[in-house]
Amino acid sequence: MAMTVEAQFHVLAVDDSLIDRMLIERLLKTSSFHVTTVDSATKALKFLGLVEDELRTFGNPVASEIQQDVDVNLIITDYCMPGMTGYDLLRKIKESKSLKDIPVVIMSSENVPSRINRCLEEGAEEFFLKPVKQADVNKLKPHLMKSRAKEEQDQLFNNKRKDMEEIHCPNKTRLKCSS
Repeated sequence: MAMTVEAQFHVLAVDDSLIDRMLIERLLKTSSFHVTTVDSATKALKFLGLVEDELRTFGNPVASEIQQDVDVNLIITDYCMPGMTGYDLLRKIKESKSLKDIPVVIMSSENVPSRINRCLEEGAEEFFLKPVKQADVNKLKPHLMKSRAKEEQDQLFNNKRKDMEEIHCPNKTRLKCSS
């Protein structure tokens, strides 16, 4: 019952704990997901092509997007990590034009209602308590299907727009020469 690579969902798992990373990777692979793991939010941003510049504006790091062909369908991240937290990663992803539609799931070993609510209000799809179980991973499929449907809808819209531009502006692609 193997899925083709094209049909497989790609999940980026972010956790500073090796044991937790190995557990989430095994659970995701058991559900036929393609998994990439990193040990920090900073490495996740680099993998996604979103890096913090050394330049700072009013004391805040400036994030810039590097065009990268990374097709990630979902990000699952630990909340509490050294340096940048999972909450900070969530905010950066949701602020990014190219990444904002990727579903993000936060996981934590601490059951803090205010933290959970803050993450969900900021755009997290789910908040899992550790240790993550197979039942939790099974909750990811609807978010992935919704995300894939939106990608397909956006692609269809872009194709129709391109077709309409070609119909209404056939000379747009011609080069103009000045004499």
